[in-house]
Amino acid sequence: MAFEDPLPKSLSPSRLQDFQSCPRKYQHASIERIPQPASYASAKGRFVHFIFEQLHQLPPAERTIDRTREFVAPAIDAVLSDDVRSDIGMDDAMLAKLLKETGSIITTYFEMEDPRTINHEGVELRLGVNIDGTPLFGILDRLDRDEDGQLVIVDYKTGALPNRDYDTSTFANAELYAALCEAKLGEQPKKIRLLYVAQGEAIERNVTEVIIKARAQAATNAWQRINRYYEDGEFPATPSRSSCRFCAYREICKADGVPVPA
Repeated sequence: MAFEDPLPKSLSPSRLQDFQSCPRKYQHASIERIPQPASYASAKGRFVHFIFEQLHQLPPAERTIDRTREFVAPAIDAVLSDDVRSDIGMDDAMLAKLLKETGSIITTYFEMEDPRTINHEGVELRLGVNIDGTPLFGILDRLDRDEDGQLVIVDYKTGALPNRDYDTSTFANAELYAALCEAKLGEQPKKIRLLYVAQGEAIERNVTEVIIKARAQAATNAWQRINRYYEDGEFPATPSRSSCRFCAYREICKADGVPVPA
């Protein structure tokens, strides 16, 4: 079949992850643009990210915990739309839970770092580049300068700490951000820091040229396949227990005869 909807103009780290998980998921999300219902976890993530984005846009001296708490109310209006509330079945009890957990995260965050000392190049930094014919686009939570003047990619995480056996996948998105930074800014980031703000722990990985080239090549390979599948009119489904478990398109695939694992 031929697709009525156009192919996206660029590939983001999250959409690359969709494609690598299952090409059919990429088709539903990026080409057909079938909405993915919000979950409590995704709403919480956007809620906390909004607050920290506002915090780090303040002058350094104003980045206090009290000012941070002032952004909670605006986050309710900005993030918890009627659609989001409907998707997650938000009631007063769930809102109270979210606000309690957010308060705890803010406290924990200030135990992890003092934002008044952070020197960053950008917050919610939008980067679009073309690498070897592959149009890439990403939004970085933060791009910092460390004490040595080196770039550090910082990403907030509101979930649980990963199993250290999966470090490769844990850092995959941020490593592609490093490739974007090098291509766009002409400077290779020194390291990646993932802040697990609900756990009070940060994990880091140094960035190497080998990693950057590998991530960029993986994106290029995926983009070539995406274009081929688009021209063919079909993205194959690759069902698996891990990729299908939390996929928003399970029922669509079942209706199409895809053997979705129970």
